[in-house]
Amino acid sequence: MSEQLPQIDTTKAHSARVWNYWQGGKDNYPVDREVGDYVLQAYPEMVGAARADRQFLIRAVTYLARECGVRQFLDIGTGLPTHNNTHEVAHAVAPESRVVYVDNDPMVLAHARALLTGDGLSEVRYVDADLHEPETVLSAARDHLDFSQPIALTILGTMGHTPDNEVAYAAVGAYVDALPSDSFLAMCDGTATSEPMIEAARRWNETAAIPYHLRTPKEIEGFFTGLDLVEPGVVSAPFWKPARTEVGKATEVDQYCGVARKP
Repeated sequence: MSEQLPQIDTTKAHSARVWNYWQGGKDNYPVDREVGDYVLQAYPEMVGAARADRQFLIRAVTYLARECGVRQFLDIGTGLPTHNNTHEVAHAVAPESRVVYVDNDPMVLAHARALLTGDGLSEVRYVDADLHEPETVLSAARDHLDFSQPIALTILGTMGHTPDNEVAYAAVGAYVDALPSDSFLAMCDGTATSEPMIEAARRWNETAAIPYHLRTPKEIEGFFTGLDLVEPGVVSAPFWKPARTEVGKATEVDQYCGVARKP
């Protein structure tokens, strides 16, 4: 990582910080809370959707580490550190798991620097890079991950910032193509599955620095083309392998997800 942190712009809302606000975090600014509240006026369920995304990450990483024996994780578009980060979930199952985080937000970089100074984090790295530069990301990831062994690629709440389907599919495909057989792709993103969510996205794009494009569940499935989807396939986040210990009935959110294996 470079010695100098880029300037953090606190005059415009940023997705990582607004997402942090919706998840109950403290790493956000007044402008982020203002935009977050404006979106919540149209779609109060956004808080539930944001938290469902995090719960999916926990269940998916636990499944991949425990049931599939994956010991390497490439987390692209990681966002701000919060509770139950990818490395924490993976290490709870297998402490030797290696994790590479990728993001290009200066505030995320600042928090990553603080996060990676603790004890027991020798197996964790952070790459400051743009996901649309796969050669740069993969080159850095190869310094820490063994690309001859299975890797779980996680991309959560990120591809909505790439509106063109062909460009988005190509970007994810470039990473999947670089992974060895028996690797996995885990994805979760917002979907145009309700009018309030569509209005929430309109409000977001009206006020935030980086627009967000909702996809249909079928378009989310398109990211998994050529891969073997793990049951139950592409579903609303709370319905992907819910834990038996979870209290209450799962409620659908406009956030669809899936996990698939590379043959």
